[in-house]
Amino acid sequence: MLTRRHLRIKVLQALYSYFQTPEADVLQQEKELMRSIDKIYELYLFYMLIFEEYKTFVEKEIDQSKYKISGGNPENDPRQKVVKNRLLELIESSTELRKVSESKKVSWIGDDKQDLLKKVFKKAKSSENYQEYIESTDSSWEDDRKFLIEFFKKDIANSELLYFYLEEESIMWQDDIDHVCSMVLKSLKKGEPGKEFHILPLYKDEDDEKGFLLDLYQKTLKHDEENSELIDQLTKNWEMDRIALMDVILMKMAVTEIMHFKTVPTKVTLNEYIEISKFYSTPKSNGFINGVLDKAIEVLKEDGRLVKTGRGLME
Repeated sequence: MLTRRHLRIKVLQALYSYFQTPEADVLQQEKELMRSIDKIYELYLFYMLIFEEYKTFVEKEIDQSKYKISGGNPENDPRQKVVKNRLLELIESSTELRKVSESKKVSWIGDDKQDLLKKVFKKAKSSENYQEYIESTDSSWEDDRKFLIEFFKKDIANSELLYFYLEEESIMWQDDIDHVCSMVLKSLKKGEPGKEFHILPLYKDEDDEKGFLLDLYQKTLKHDEENSELIDQLTKNWEMDRIALMDVILMKMAVTEIMHFKTVPTKVTLNEYIEISKFYSTPKSNGFINGVLDKAIEVLKEDGRLVKTGRGLME
């Protein structure tokens, strides 16, 4: 599921693109913003579908091995432990995963995609996690889960081949991969024996979170002029065109949230934008932004323009 921080980052990226393009259209940029959110879920589905592809890969390897010639029993092959991994079987049988993937037209069908996965899976065969798992006599549910979690962490999430492919597939995914990988791990940890495997929704509360996303984008643009005036007033020793565009947008978003999102605590807003600035702006930006926003809160309080509903939300 997407966090509010991830939603703020997506709005930040959309606004940065908008302010950098003189002829940008507000509504078109909004559509791109929503498309970037949808693409996050597509990435999650791509990762979740890898497990079924992995099972098929191991099954084919066993089928193509020496058993057909020697007359041996393929059921005795230690790799059958992967094929019969109970969590893997649960994911493969998930009607929800299949239905959503088909509706989003997400799959690993295609020669290029299959060749890529073969390379990733062949490399995974040499991992310590794989060898220990197929050689172990432990056949518990937790052992199956632990193997899949480690397989995903080490061989999928950290695969450079897969990372470069996904990065080229959609430029929108560059900042989403880590978050989506955490979603996949949560999904694996939530799987329970004998129960239907459910994938995570994109939003915790779709109406509420989508509303927050669009409100933040629209209101930041709507109040751009007054936000610019406030920031200009608080940075008298700086000319606006000398402040990094990313810093300006971050401050405009924060001021918008402080003034117009009455149920979001001021402290939460302040902390969120300081943290985001550490990753999306210059090394010294977080201190600068922190100082400007502290002043902004004081001014807004004095002017009676900071109104929050609920106890403790002003802090």
